[in-house]
Amino acid sequence: MSNLGYLLPRLFICLIFTGSALAAEQKYPPTPPNVKYGDVLALPFRPADALYQYGEDVHQFAKLWLPANADEVSKLVVFIHGGCWLNQFDMAHTYPLATALSQSGYGVWSLEYRRTGDEGGGWPGSFEDIKDGIAYVSSLSGNSLSSAQLVIVGHSAGGHLALLAGNEFPNVRSVIGLAAISDIQTYSMGNNDCETATALFMGGTFSELPSLYRSANPVDVGVHGETTLLHGTADSIVNISQSNLTGAKALVEEGAGHFDWVHPGTSATTLLLKTLEEAFD
Repeated sequence: MSNLGYLLPRLFICLIFTGSALAAEQKYPPTPPNVKYGDVLALPFRPADALYQYGEDVHQFAKLWLPANADEVSKLVVFIHGGCWLNQFDMAHTYPLATALSQSGYGVWSLEYRRTGDEGGGWPGSFEDIKDGIAYVSSLSGNSLSSAQLVIVGHSAGGHLALLAGNEFPNVRSVIGLAAISDIQTYSMGNNDCETATALFMGGTFSELPSLYRSANPVDVGVHGETTLLHGTADSIVNISQSNLTGAKALVEEGAGHFDWVHPGTSATTLLLKTLEEAFD
């Protein structure tokens, strides 16, 4: 527990999960592409090393995974989970990915936030939480991290928020979107369950709220100078056309589905690790 002392916050209570850093390494054997959500939920994971409350609401917290065999965090992945912006989906399904990233030498700052269905969630409350959660990293007591040691990563609807956050934190090293929703106007025109949730998140349709949509749309507001979009050709939830974003580099994983990016056994996650390595190089 002594290796966590430099991360104790000045203002908020931090809960340290003793013993988790000593847990055995989790193994994630190679897995065929296009995995299902249930496959991800069934994976083992290592509990987070600490929990921080960055705001007063019950949903305004972050969990920290420390890198394996390291006393300090020199490379921090700020992770924003997806789930159609809906409060039916929390960060729990991304614990295996956080575990795998920490085992690869990265600190992982995984953000929970108010979502559609939560008081104050939706646009812009969800994004305000993301900004507060990222900004809170600098308030950790004894923290020696600079913004140049942070990479923001988001999956699906979390990728949408990550792309927007890149504009608010231009000094972070890079932004990586995993099956990210980059054009919410176009996305809202679809009819799958996640596409139809866009209007719930925004508080109305594009035809009703065009200006509000534009203020929340990465294709309209632009992206961080170092932005990479990773997308699979078999994604049925966020179409690969969403990887076409001016100012962003796109990398395509053949046969990968929507949840491959949060399953550590897939080739998609191997591509993510390679992209992170290059981002921190």
